[in-house]
Amino acid sequence: MTESTRRRLTGRQADTVRRLTEAAAEEVRATGFDGLTVRNVARRAGVAPATAYTYFASKNHLITEVFWRRLTALPPVEPSAEPRRDRVVAVLREITLLVSDEPELAAACTAAMLGTDPDVRELRLRIGVTIRRRFKAALSGDAGPDPETERVLDALEFAYAGALVHAGMGYTSYARIADRLTGVAELLL
Repeated sequence: MTESTRRRLTGRQADTVRRLTEAAAEEVRATGFDGLTVRNVARRAGVAPATAYTYFASKNHLITEVFWRRLTALPPVEPSAEPRRDRVVAVLREITLLVSDEPELAAACTAAMLGTDPDVRELRLRIGVTIRRRFKAALSGDAGPDPETERVLDALEFAYAGALVHAGMGYTSYARIADRLTGVAELLL
């Protein structure tokens, strides 16, 4: 990914953004989201704070970018002969478990994506569109759109978003959500 939410990047700038996002994940593991600052991430990445703020308006923007980069690094959902249910469950598990092995980062992503600054809103829109496309690819396979598929797609999106908020509030673990969402997908399909 060589484009941030704010502008197109040169190779050197893209490397700086990569270092900042990697440092942000390390910093949130060490300090939690509440202790995270863009200044500390910049120090960890070996760049000036002003440079970090050139690319990221806030810690919410920075952590949302971490999630966005991980999501876009997933392999595309390819057409498959697998049953539709299996394809959907695989996609649900894949995106749900994206940061589940890092509980501090998972909680930070949930909190950050609820931010209101314009850069977070832009990334949240991209994330939502990408997740919807992944679900749609898993649901549709080779078939064209139909009203039932659209309703199932909506239900999957709502279940996924609600599950992330549920985990973000501490009611369950992110890993447990994947299992629970599998059950939801099986019910829907």
